[in-house]
Amino acid sequence: MSYADKVFKQNVEDILTNGVWDTDKEVRPKWLDGTPAHTVKKFCVVNRYDLSKEFPIMTIRKQGFKNAVDEILWIWQKKSNRISELHSHIWDSWAGEDGTIGKAYGYQLGVKHKYKEGEFDQVDRVIYDLKHNPASRRIMTNIYTFADLHEMNLYPCAYSMTFNVTGDKLNGILNQRSNDMAVANNWNVMQYAVLLHMFAITAGLKVGELVHVIADAHIYDRHIPYVKEMINNPEYPAPKLIINPDVKDFYDFKVEDFSLENYEATPLSGKLEVAV
Repeated sequence: MSYADKVFKQNVEDILTNGVWDTDKEVRPKWLDGTPAHTVKKFCVVNRYDLSKEFPIMTIRKQGFKNAVDEILWIWQKKSNRISELHSHIWDSWAGEDGTIGKAYGYQLGVKHKYKEGEFDQVDRVIYDLKHNPASRRIMTNIYTFADLHEMNLYPCAYSMTFNVTGDKLNGILNQRSNDMAVANNWNVMQYAVLLHMFAITAGLKVGELVHVIADAHIYDRHIPYVKEMINNPEYPAPKLIINPDVKDFYDFKVEDFSLENYEATPLSGKLEVAV
């Protein structure tokens, strides 16, 4: 099996066996039919992925790799909040009348801030420091901006990245306040693995570890049959991530510059409904 399969199975089996249900509480998320969407959860799940060994994508559930890359480029490269600039319809439920998700995600990454070296947005500051201050312990981003929360259609789930150069390797910590394990867990992992590769290439570094810290790791009630299906699906080796070797600049990467070699995976038997 792939390492991502192993991690996912360990996480969800632990949640299903030892997790805590919120059925005794009033919850915000609802299913499309208006029914409260309850979960079983574990607090503070931490997973580590060595990206120098393999690409962390599940094979026990086929993943939409290209759409995942498109979304991470939409947020981090385009710094966009406009859903018409995204090829999938993942964010449609959170779009306002203006066609955006408000001052969330990509919007926050594109806001410029003043430093002694000049004005940078958060992404450009990361690139600057990786190239000029690789020993810095201050290379990070944070999009959970309290002053703008009231203008966000969805509070950021994956809200912070901390980058750390150790020797010639770039490592990263992804902090996530909330993670829908069935829908988004491996989706986020493979996205931020791709992102770490992009920054490493831009800075002339090798890729190292991605550490994923989840404050609230949960499984929705209606997803449990699908999670059990994934647990019992066939397992395959991890595919190889192929990146166009001619691209060296963060802003030059396109979706087609990323592909998977020998990706075998089992499609899910049905569609996972997303609680909103």
